[in-house]
Order: sequence, then structure tokens, then C-alpha cells
Amino acid sequence: MKKTIAIAGLGWLGKPLAQHLSFYGYAIKGSVTSQRKATVLEQSGIDTYVINSTEDGLYGPAQGFLKHVDTLVIMIPPGLRKNTGSDYILKMSHLLSEILTAKVANIIFISSTAVYSDDQGKVTEKQIPLPKTQAAKQLFQVEQLFFNAPGISTSIVRFGGLIGGNRQPVKYLAGRRDLKGGNAPVNLIHKKDCIGIISSIIKQDAYGHFFNGVHPNHPKKKEYYSQKAKELGLIAPHYQELKSESLGKQIDSVNLKGIIGYRFKEMI
Repeated sequence: MKKTIAIAGLGWLGKPLAQHLSFYGYAIKGSVTSQRKATVLEQSGIDTYVINSTEDGLYGPAQGFLKHVDTLVIMIPPGLRKNTGSDYILKMSHLLSEILTAKVANIIFISSTAVYSDDQGKVTEKQIPLPKTQAAKQLFQVEQLFFNAPGISTSIVRFGGLIGGNRQPVKYLAGRRDLKGGNAPVNLIHKKDCIGIISSIIKQDAYGHFFNGVHPNHPKKKEYYSQKAKELGLIAPHYQELKSESLGKQIDSVNLKGIIGYRFKEMI
């Protein structure tokens, strides 16, 4: 009997992940936040549910979405950068309650390397994150909420900056001047490797672990973005030269190779 994978959040990464897993024979369910999105996805053959996570509760057919699910991949963006005062912990607590009711056995929670602070330097999964911002602190608490949930085996995947397709950070940096952090390393990952890592965890039942999803190459920001700007015909961003500036964090992984034997497919 083929396994059923549910993906909470069929967006930039969730939709191609659903298509990839479906190709390899998994039964797929997905959730979105609007009927318009659901209709489009249903037409492409994905069993789609309209579910909204709010501070007041979970709205939509959560139990139908989670019924007979072997693994739930959670990629619901926190939206904390917008400084709306949103309580991400409360929203995810409501989702966890529904998961416990449905008795889903395995979870992959998609997090971010933002949980590590810049002054932690070089880190792997062996280092405990020391978040500084309120957004990062909330995200880290939600990680712990799911990782320690009773009766569930959860893997936390902390992705770095996402690139792929039309998504390239230099487009937002092009032509800007006096930027800081030019000597800091980039911590990026291509969409195809995000999909590869998640699908490898599912195939190998590698639950109960933390994974830093970041490409092992870490060129300096000023060098990397200057080169990318040149490739795209854009004006390169200008970085300040500050000798006293922090070198920032470098995110590496020992668990991608050590636990699932993952090899990166795409260059950054």
C-alpha cells in the first residue's frame, strides 16, 4: 500500500514537492489558504484542501486533510518579518492539536536557518540555536513544540536562503549601495535540493532529526552577488568596507551526509 503524504502549504516549494512525490508513487494531499488556489491545484490532479491557521484556531476540514496520512510536511510561512505582531506559536499549537487528534505518525517541519544568530559563527546541527530576534525566537519555540510532541516523530529541516527559477536574491540587491555584511558567507540552497532533501527523509524514514539544508559552498556575499549581478546583466550591489564588522554565521550540515547520505544536485 502506497504511503500518503500531506503537504501543508502548496506554494513556491510545496507545489513542485507534491508533483515530485506524486511522480514517485506517493498519494498526495495538500492545503492552501484560498478556494481559488485550491481549484487550480485540483485541476492539476492534487487532492487539495482549504485550511487557514489563525490565532483563534484552524479553519477548514483539518481532519479530512490529515486522515490516513503517513507523513505531514509543514511549510506554513510564519510571516513574522512583516512585524504584524502575529503569534506564530499559537497558530501552530492549533495545528498540532489537530495532528494529535488525527494520530499522524511522522512530521517534517520546514524551518529556517534564521534560528541561528549571526554571532554564532560556524554552526552545524550539533550547536543549539541562540535566536536573538522575536521572530527567530518564535520559530525556534515552534520547532521545539513539534519535535517534543508526544507520539509523533518529527524531523526539523532548517533551510537557508531559497533560490531557483526566478528566485535570486541579487534581484532585490542590484544597484543598492552601502550595504553591510559583504564579507559574510552566503547560506543558500536551490529549490531542487530542498525537494531532494525532503524526499530523501521520507524515503528513508529519517524522522527524529535536525537537518541544516544549506549548500556547502559559502562564498562571500560581495563576491557572490557581484558575480550573479554580472550574469543577469544587473548593477552589482555595493558593500561597505568595515574592518570591525562581524563575519556573520556560516551554516553547515553533518546530518545530511551522516544520516541520509545526501549529495547536492545544484550549484548555488
